[in-house]
Amino acid sequence: MSWFSALKAKFSPSNEVVISPSLNEQRIEQYLEQFQLPKSNDALIDRITQLKIEQNTLQLSIFVYESEIDDLQQIHDALSEDLAKAGVETLNLHVVQKKNPQTNNEAKPAKSTSTTKLPPVQDASGNAVHKNQTKQTDQAPSTYQPKNDEAPIKKPAPTQSDVKAHPHIQHVIVVASGKGGVGKSTTTVNLALALQQLGLKVGVLDADIYGPSIPTMLGNEGQTPLIENEQFVPLNAYGMPVMSIGHLTGDGRTPVAWRGPKATGALMQLFNQTQWPNLDVLLIDMPPGTGDIQLTLAQRIPVSGAVIVTTPQHVALMDAQKGIELFNKVNIKVLGVVENMSTHICSNCGHEDHIFGTGGGDQLATQYHVPLLGHLPLNAVIRENTDQGKPSVIAEDVTASHYLAIAEKLKRTIATLPTKQDEKRIF
Repeated sequence: MSWFSALKAKFSPSNEVVISPSLNEQRIEQYLEQFQLPKSNDALIDRITQLKIEQNTLQLSIFVYESEIDDLQQIHDALSEDLAKAGVETLNLHVVQKKNPQTNNEAKPAKSTSTTKLPPVQDASGNAVHKNQTKQTDQAPSTYQPKNDEAPIKKPAPTQSDVKAHPHIQHVIVVASGKGGVGKSTTTVNLALALQQLGLKVGVLDADIYGPSIPTMLGNEGQTPLIENEQFVPLNAYGMPVMSIGHLTGDGRTPVAWRGPKATGALMQLFNQTQWPNLDVLLIDMPPGTGDIQLTLAQRIPVSGAVIVTTPQHVALMDAQKGIELFNKVNIKVLGVVENMSTHICSNCGHEDHIFGTGGGDQLATQYHVPLLGHLPLNAVIRENTDQGKPSVIAEDVTASHYLAIAEKLKRTIATLPTKQDEKRIF
């Protein structure tokens, strides 16, 4: 299998992509192999990292060095002209910039020839040794004397009042828990679909950088977004625009082993560099905890409110409290609490059992004076449908009415919030 066929098979699965019959893939491969970059004369084939074909559009990801940035338009135009002969009508070129490689001709930093002056050495009796060295040390001039009136530099952290609104999104609602495994992602996708059925324009952003599950639950795992004008085109899931880091990592088995700054940078890129359509609500599925992702979101994304998902279990309530306390500190309004896995009804005998306890969500809502949006049952059908990429609201299973009831309460609450859409801002 050629390099072209290998990349095409990986990023353009034949069962998912429609390719125009007018495209000549053999000639496309030939043009890409023959194309050379203007300054370095490097072969373009050595710079290609991703390749995807859909109808008459070729999406190409390459990397360039800093010295080649000014040639990008020339590269795009020349390559488009060649590929047009092979039936390519649109070339979407996604570029990753790298630092210039160091050559052997570059001068290496000179080694310092100065010797460090050691402090005087004294013997046990206190007599000075190395008098010449002591003299030199005593005569060394001081280069800096700290001033008592110098104040440390203090810069306050950004708050929600400092964050500019998004031009296409009226309300950003985060779905959080403070703890993993309470059904937060399942609740997010079903609430989004329920709000859509109630007439709102809804989108979903998966902020769980380390464990994205939204692509699987919405049935578009393995798909990658197109890139237009250096921005992601969100994928469609049941009529909703959706973006997740899981759409960019491939087959779902690739781990995201990033430290905090890189993970938060990915979140901001997914939010700011996605061509979101006009939305009434963008639901953000938050990762568990109260760490870097949560703080970055509070300081850099305009959030209208938060929905807390918990189970009745005491351990889950403890972490949910920490999540609410965090949102209170960063001035994000908690819109309500959803108690998941409230009760289990045996499919054989119909016996109702409160596996994780009772009244936890009610108690949490009362404690923090926020609405209890509703209770969700522990039912195997929820898991079965989400694993198949068909959430309960779409499958219309026995639990769909619960999500719709919660969505109706949430919609009424959202209607009372001040809009954060900024029509003057452009990206």
